[in-house]
Amino acid sequence: MGCGLKGKSAKCDLTKSFLTCICTYMSRSESKSQRRSAANVAACTCANLRKAARVVTQRYQSALQPTGLKATQFTLLATLANRGDLPLTHLAEALMMDRTTLTRNLKPLVRRRLVSIENEQDQRVRQIKLTAKGSTAFKNALPHWAVAQSKIVSGLGFNRWSGFLDDLAAIVDAARTN
Repeated sequence: MGCGLKGKSAKCDLTKSFLTCICTYMSRSESKSQRRSAANVAACTCANLRKAARVVTQRYQSALQPTGLKATQFTLLATLANRGDLPLTHLAEALMMDRTTLTRNLKPLVRRRLVSIENEQDQRVRQIKLTAKGSTAFKNALPHWAVAQSKIVSGLGFNRWSGFLDDLAAIVDAARTN
């Protein structure tokens, strides 16, 4: 079955033909609002947020590279610097991360002695503490983070960026309550 596409071979994959034709059809015949309908998979909130997060994370990773910190590690240090020592469960909640993932992300920071994990009197509670070395690492990384942050903010414009943060908070609320 041919689709009119010219490629390396005369045979045309039906799936490729269908996708090309449907994409061509959608781009020509539907309005922008129709293409962004809730039923359109290309408008999937999860997929688009994850795609944006990957690109933004790469920007911050690149900026933080001279510090030896990854963007996720910087965020952990920043949260502890801002909120002080926290039980593991509270830190996980603040970062909207499950405890297992948080524990895995903390391991390199513990090895580098940037954070410590201490048991409280109740042995079930593990307190996460920013060490002096971790505080220094955070302060040294802050200017590198600021470069990436300012590029994102200036790229969007302050008002759009500020609105974007509000929109993200609304998305989190909607996802958690529904």
